[in-house]
Amino acid sequence: MKPSAPLDMQPIYSAESIRQIERKHLSQAVPGLMERAGAGAAAEALRILEGRRGRVLIAAGPGNNGGDGLVLARHLRQTGFDVTVAFAGVRSRLPPDAGNAHAAWQAVGGSVATTIPQQTYSLIVDALFGVGLERPIEGSPAQWIDVMNRMDGIKLALDVPSGLHADSGRVLGIAFRASHTTTFIALKPGLLTLDGPDYCGMLSVHDLGLDVLGTLPPEGRVIGSAAYLREVSRRPRNSHKGQNGNAVVLGGAPGMVGATLLAGRAALKCGAGRVYVGMIDDKAMAVDPEQPELMLRSPLDLLATDTADALAIGPGLGQSDAAQALLGQCLALPVPVVLDADALNLIAAHARLANMVTARNAPTLLTPHPAEAARLLRRTTEAVQGDRVASARQLARQYKSSVALKGCGSIVAFADGSWWINTTGNPGMASAGMGDVLTGLVVGLLAQKWAPEAALLGCVHLHGLAGDRLVAQGCGPNGLTATELIGSAREVLNRALAESS
Repeated sequence: MKPSAPLDMQPIYSAESIRQIERKHLSQAVPGLMERAGAGAAAEALRILEGRRGRVLIAAGPGNNGGDGLVLARHLRQTGFDVTVAFAGVRSRLPPDAGNAHAAWQAVGGSVATTIPQQTYSLIVDALFGVGLERPIEGSPAQWIDVMNRMDGIKLALDVPSGLHADSGRVLGIAFRASHTTTFIALKPGLLTLDGPDYCGMLSVHDLGLDVLGTLPPEGRVIGSAAYLREVSRRPRNSHKGQNGNAVVLGGAPGMVGATLLAGRAALKCGAGRVYVGMIDDKAMAVDPEQPELMLRSPLDLLATDTADALAIGPGLGQSDAAQALLGQCLALPVPVVLDADALNLIAAHARLANMVTARNAPTLLTPHPAEAARLLRRTTEAVQGDRVASARQLARQYKSSVALKGCGSIVAFADGSWWINTTGNPGMASAGMGDVLTGLVVGLLAQKWAPEAALLGCVHLHGLAGDRLVAQGCGPNGLTATELIGSAREVLNRALAESS
């Protein structure tokens, strides 16, 4: 049993599905699943300690997660570590496997404390609560987590950091803030989205030696390069710009021209043969001095022809009557359309436009942030964030569209019910214009005849990779700009092209 390699393309299961997998293997697994989990956690602990010794604290809870911690304690003690177990439960009330783990810990000379001894620890292990937690942590367990969070030392969570909802990534009152999380059987959505990445630290997956995919098909997957690289191909030497597609970006209301230009520049830099930018503001510049290759036109002139191979509308659009009319015209076109920003707000506000979206035969792609998603779903932003996977799937189903719900751990969902979570990106990308760049990348790849699903998955992933690349080079996270991201996205895309050849 080995921890998984990188998270790319790994399957994701809800807590209930994990329990189904456990039940199917519980009576057949030798050694048992708890013994395997504790052994896997011990291997991970040894790896992250890198040969260092010192005292280890394991906080074990009243259920099976606590049992995993007790098995870990036994393995580490037998390896020569000084292990302290703080047990937050009653032995007689433990589930059978956890009770056996408690007895086995005592059989090797281990003892348990009923409070957390205030000492110095090299490793602090959270084994309080697992994937079944549904209500906020209160009382002494909350106090224990607070104490552990304030301790120095490496912090390892088993399966899920206690207090983090396994399906949504919500913090239930208080949560253990791990530097490392080793999760069992498969990834859970809450580890990857909303608050999950802030509380999980570095993730590793131990499948416990089970045939997970053969037991139950995955509900979701992590976005990896295999999800989109099939669309990347080298251009023939004998090619011209017309073969690389015409992308059209519409917006440019007074005071918001910059958003539209960012999207247009991104479409150009990711390889579209021609990029046309339609500005509602008739006093807007006739040329982009930073990117004179962009062809600036009036929106009506662009829509009067069949110029577009793919079209994006929303960045800098505004919500005027003119913007509403323009959006209606775009939705009637038989080309792939990317809807962002004010295009989404207009659809949320006008049933006629929403009906036009659902009636479209050509591909439609929505890229909302949580507040825009909330308007489209007639819910609060808090409700959308409370279950990001369900919200993205509902949007895709309701609007018969492909959806990227932006945020920490962006969710990509499709009308057929499939969904993915992105793990690239960083806090520096929480700045103005980043969404406009994403829109431009998507329409640019659609114009080059990428399949809509691959374009959306690829752009969300590459968009984050571009930001990560800049941070690695010292450009951010603080002060990272959308303009800088465009050039980085071009380099990341071309590197992917070179690697796939």
